Amino acid sequence: MSNVTLRPITLDDHAAWLPLWQAYLRFYTTELPDEVTASTWQRLLDPSEPTHSTLAWVEGKAVGMVNFIYHRSNWSIENSCYLQDLYVHEHQRGLGIGRQLIEHVYATAKAADCIKVHWLTHETNATAIALYEQVAERPGFIQFRKGL
Repeated sequence: MSNVTLRPITLDDHAAWLPLWQAYLRFYTTELPDEVTASTWQRLLDPSEPTHSTLAWVEGKAVGMVNFIYHRSNWSIENSCYLQDLYVHEHQRGLGIGRQLIEHVYATAKAADCIKVHWLTHETNATAIALYEQVAERPGFIQFRKGL
């Protein structure tokens, strides 16, 4: 595997982050208004926001991203970390980059005194589920939601 460098995004990384974000949305066959993407980018850069992003770089090219959010919980004093978005470019999958991004979130959340990291994936995302079962427990909860 090529040498992978992980680092939090900076203002100069928009042109690298945006194609990964758009590919992630396409993977889940969804679209968001441009203003949502712009707001997400601004939140990721704002140090007063609880949301963060890290890019994975190989040979100077961003090939993966992870966006994560610290949040309170009624079940602990410490915050939790929601790993909301994880994407690795299709030509870089199977090389351990997704695992490295997850491990990065674990380390970052632990340094921020979070008690746990949690996330969701679609039940049809078999490749991701195979990785997730190696790096986390599957608690058996089923998600319900209603758009408002």
